[in-house]
Order: sequence, then structure tokens, then C-alpha cells
Amino acid sequence: MFHRFANPARFSRIAARVLPWSGAATIALFIIGIYYALFASPPDFQQGETVRIMYVHVPSAWISMACYSFIAVMSAVALIWKHPLADIAARSAAPLGAGFTLIVLITGSLWGKPTWGTWWVWDARLTSVLVLFFLYLGHIALTNAFDNPQRGARAAAVLALVGFVNIPIIKFSVDWWNTLHQPASVTRLDAPAIDPAILTPLLLMALAFTFYFVTMLLVRMRADLNAMRARALRLSAAE
Repeated sequence: MFHRFANPARFSRIAARVLPWSGAATIALFIIGIYYALFASPPDFQQGETVRIMYVHVPSAWISMACYSFIAVMSAVALIWKHPLADIAARSAAPLGAGFTLIVLITGSLWGKPTWGTWWVWDARLTSVLVLFFLYLGHIALTNAFDNPQRGARAAAVLALVGFVNIPIIKFSVDWWNTLHQPASVTRLDAPAIDPAILTPLLLMALAFTFYFVTMLLVRMRADLNAMRARALRLSAAE
């Protein structure tokens, strides 16, 4: 089952069939999620209307960590099993993860100013997310730093695996250290500590961001495969 997607041509055919559905689901979920976030959810009794930043900030944070975990898994697959699409998947996901992490940092600052009275504090959660952003940039830089693409892919894969230690630090930083950032409210072992009127649009937006990531990942991977085919044809013609 794992090696069914090792063939680039087969992957491209499957991706072509999936993309219209994932793209449509992305648009539909964003429309419904934004409607619920702006019109169906109440303002917070303490934060007022600024709480609506959460509907972008929190899903972006979830996807930024999930994306890096995906890159780490693909890096391990590439290094251990030499899967032909693993490096392409990691390379295609890195700019998306960097974009999501940048959204987290920007929306966190916009949310922190009215809530905490400051744009930025060097607490454990914020600092570890900033480190995550630099890890994404390092992965992108290493991927493109060598004339030999395989050397760049290996170097980036090693960085991804080493940097994965930062993911549990981000997740549990609010539990391990005293920070301004609030603890987990959704992924609790007992039950989410959020009213359903707020939880519903939050989960809808999380689904929308997830489908957006999947859609863009497939688009980028197909574009990368097409570029590789074009380079191979040029080299063949030149020879």
C-alpha cells in the first residue's frame, strides 16, 4: 500500500482526481467557517470582538505544527526507504508551513496587543513558534543550497528530523513553564473548555485550513514533478 504512490505518474493521476474535490471542499468550508466566525459566534465576555482573531490564529498554529510533523515523517521515509516522492512532498510542504507559521506570529501579535498589552513577549510558546518559523526557512534554504538536489534534500531532511524536537516543546510549553499564553482548551483529555458557539466555527476553520493545505500540497507536488520531467526532457534533447 505504501509503495502504490511511489510512481510519479500514478501519483499525478490520483492527485488530478482529488484536487477538484479538495479545492471545492476548501472553498465551501471557508465560506461556512467565516460566516460562523463573523456572524454566528458571540464576542468573548472579556476580549470582545478581538477573540475572532482566534479563528485564524489557532487553525494556523495547528496546521503549522502538523505540516512540520509531516515534513519530518517524509524526511525519515526519504532517508530510510528512499521513497521517490518523499523528498518532493517535504520540499513542497515547507513553504506552506512557513506561511502558516508566519500567520500564527502575525495574528498572535495582533491578538496579544489588546489582550496582554504588548505585541510580543519572549515566553516559551511564542519563542518556540518563532524557532519553528526559522526551521522552515532553514529547510527551504538547505533544499536550494546545493547544485546537487539530492544533497540538498538529505541536508534538509536531517534538519527536519533534528528540529522535530521543537514540536512537543511548542505543544507542552504552556504546561511546562509559566507563560502568558493560555493552556490548551480544545485538545484536553476530559472535554473542550470552549462553548459550542465558539468551538463550532473554530473547528470549521480548522477543517478549511486543513483542506487548503492538502490542496496546495498536491498542486505544488504536481508542479514539481512537471518541472522535473521538463528538465529531464531538456537534458535528453541536449544529449
